[in-house]
Amino acid sequence: MEITKIVITGGPCAGKSTALSRIQEEFTELGYTVLFISETATELINGGVAPWTCKTSDDFQKFLIKLQIEKEKIFELSARSMPSEKVLIVCDRGMLDNKAYMTPDAFSNTLYELKLNEVEIRDNYDAVFHLITAADGAEEFYTTANNTARTETPQQAIELDRKLLSAWTGHPHLRVIDNSTTFENKIKKLITEISSFLGEPEPLEIERKFLIEYPDIDWLENSSECKKIEIIQTYLKSGKDEELRVRQRGMNGNYIYFKTIKRKLDDLKRIEIEKRLSKDEYLTLLMEADTEKRQIRKNRYCLMYNNQYFEIDIYPFWKDKAILEIELSDENTEIFFPEKIRIIKEVTDDENYKNASLAKIK
Repeated sequence: MEITKIVITGGPCAGKSTALSRIQEEFTELGYTVLFISETATELINGGVAPWTCKTSDDFQKFLIKLQIEKEKIFELSARSMPSEKVLIVCDRGMLDNKAYMTPDAFSNTLYELKLNEVEIRDNYDAVFHLITAADGAEEFYTTANNTARTETPQQAIELDRKLLSAWTGHPHLRVIDNSTTFENKIKKLITEISSFLGEPEPLEIERKFLIEYPDIDWLENSSECKKIEIIQTYLKSGKDEELRVRQRGMNGNYIYFKTIKRKLDDLKRIEIEKRLSKDEYLTLLMEADTEKRQIRKNRYCLMYNNQYFEIDIYPFWKDKAILEIELSDENTEIFFPEKIRIIKEVTDDENYKNASLAKIK
């Protein structure tokens, strides 16, 4: 049984309601049992619990997070009891959306009070799909008429959209759906991105990799659209044309764990299967480490730029260069590199720059 939990988020008037309807239609036809966790803020406000009725707006956000946690627990327990091979849980916004409505200190204090940490909250979801507000790129379609709770001006909608996107930056599977096409094609692109993530018909990963000059770390760390992640990657014993690894990922002592299997199809395309692990499962698998390869430790900077999601890996053994990666749903997608990044060359099909090669003990 496969249970996948995703978040559909985005700024005001982004097309979320239409998107949720289409997800139900498309993925039910593909054999999924589709479960929807409705937007918690709307439920509370409709019931009389709102930022303006609570003692403070921060109290409202705290109540929202607590209710969201319980709802997700119930839906996950229910999913496990269902006679279905594939269950897709779709969250209309996730817990990190709250961060966009709070000051950093207030959000940190709320997590501390609830005994939560940001890494676990963010990466508790398998994938996040962010729909850009119509106010950014499709201004003529931005309206408040179809939602009585929407009061933002177009500029306020854009600012909120960017705060939401910043809150989720750092997630390993974040995809952004912009307004560069018609609205119908925007929704089709979302369905394509979700299908690609779910592996319909199979989980293909299209990844391009570039060797870059050592980036400006201060610029990365001070950017609101960039998040730093610590990664420890350990390769396990595996067969030919297959890569098996486990990964610890997180920050400040808060980590989550994954097992990944990659099988190569050609220079660009690989089948990738990823599974979330408990800490005990991770520690057990470390006993199967390939002793001919060292652990790879790196700092990864997840950078959102021009609605494309880049991952910049900084290795402790390089002081003059780094690796930039981007995952694509279409190998012909044009890449818009950040202005401050200096490309040395593309190394997508260069075995010398793959993590598995860098891990070899020479």
